[in-house]
Amino acid sequence: MAAMNAKGSLVLGVFAAIGASLCCVAPLVLLALGIGGAWISNLTALEPYRPIFVGLTLVFVGLAFRKIYVVPQICAPGTSCVDPLTVKRTRIVFWVVSLLLLGLLAVPLAAPLFY
Repeated sequence: MAAMNAKGSLVLGVFAAIGASLCCVAPLVLLALGIGGAWISNLTALEPYRPIFVGLTLVFVGLAFRKIYVVPQICAPGTSCVDPLTVKRTRIVFWVVSLLLLGLLAVPLAAPLFY
């Protein structure tokens, strides 16, 4: 099995964060679109699994951080990973995605303010 790269860790972290916040984000989005009803309360079925998704999100973001900042890159001369501009873009994308994930994970804490 091939080692997971930083991009794969970030993508898996995004999916885990979406899963962690789905119980609260989905009702908020539906309410923002004007869709309401008593059945929206059934969308909280994933709430018991939220800690698992949060943990997975933190693990995958931690793996991406480790790959980007801690583990030295071994690259052949002339490849894109040697280019400092590519490294800078990778780090910018990492921090943008990490901030978005933090926002998704914070939605359940802020959700009571909107209901």
